[in-house]
Amino acid sequence: EGEAEAGRHLAAAYCNRGYGLTEQRNFERALADLDEALRLDPRYACALTNRGRVHALKGDPDRAIADYDEALRIDPTFALAYNNRGDAYFNKGDLDRALTDFSSAIEHNPRLAIAYGNRGFSYYRKRDYARAIADYSAEIKLEPGILAYINRGNAYRDSEQLDRAAADYGEVIRMAPTDARGWRNRGLVRLFQDDLKRGLADYDKA
Repeated sequence: EGEAEAGRHLAAAYCNRGYGLTEQRNFERALADLDEALRLDPRYACALTNRGRVHALKGDPDRAIADYDEALRIDPTFALAYNNRGDAYFNKGDLDRALTDFSSAIEHNPRLAIAYGNRGFSYYRKRDYARAIADYSAEIKLEPGILAYINRGNAYRDSEQLDRAAADYGEVIRMAPTDARGWRNRGLVRLFQDDLKRGLADYDKA
């Protein structure tokens, strides 16, 4: 038992380092670590999911999906693997399969903010703005980030709820006053609303 336990600990160490290297975009070293983690523990769903993400970031969604499929065979409740596989399908242009996977991720982990954001973006691409807004609102409740407000603002704008769009872009400006996107997007909405003076002021700021 001791040796198997030690192997699992070592696999976890390789997996964590592989994740860190992926975040630094050092893909070759990340792959070497994740391959080693899987040699030590071939049923390590987390290492498979992390390796899938490296393939996805390297622009190989098919190899990524193969790793996510294997991770989900090992652990059918692994929310992040569903989310990441959904992302790979999204990048292949398969919105329906992406939506199914994002929904599975949310079902298995209702607190996974990124899955709501991804599903919201898929609905947005399908022009289903009401569902997109609901998902972005859920994401914002869990993790109120700049991108979530920009995305929800865009969905409000495209469904002609201009005051709400302006409010979301205003939130972006409050959170990140040096990010031009908040000013530019709010400026556009103000021009839509025939508020030229304030619209142009936002553009000047952007």
